[in-house]
Amino acid sequence: QVQLVESGGGLVQAGRSLTLSCAASRSIFSIRTMGWYRQAPGKQRELVAEITTGGVTNYADSVKGRFTLSRDNVKNTMSLQMNSLKPEDTAVYYCRASTLGYVYWGQGTQVTVSS
Repeated sequence: QVQLVESGGGLVQAGRSLTLSCAASRSIFSIRTMGWYRQAPGKQRELVAEITTGGVTNYADSVKGRFTLSRDNVKNTMSLQMNSLKPEDTAVYYCRASTLGYVYWGQGTQVTVSS
């Protein structure tokens, strides 16, 4: 089992940057896939970006070229660098870990982008 704690959310103006962090309660070295999802009011939760143990990344089309995902298997953290933020990026962002058929979620962190 693993607990995930997100941080770094907040209110930011459009065009600015924000970095989200996800800290795991144990080693993430063996966690196959980690990623960020987001859920805006009235919408379904959607994938933002994910990364495998080998560092292979997958991004939603809406964030490609603006967001960069990385993971540190030594510090047991994952970070999402978000640049050129848009109002439509406003959502609660959730950290997710998936391994051996189990899925773990963090509590979420709010990101609000004002126009």
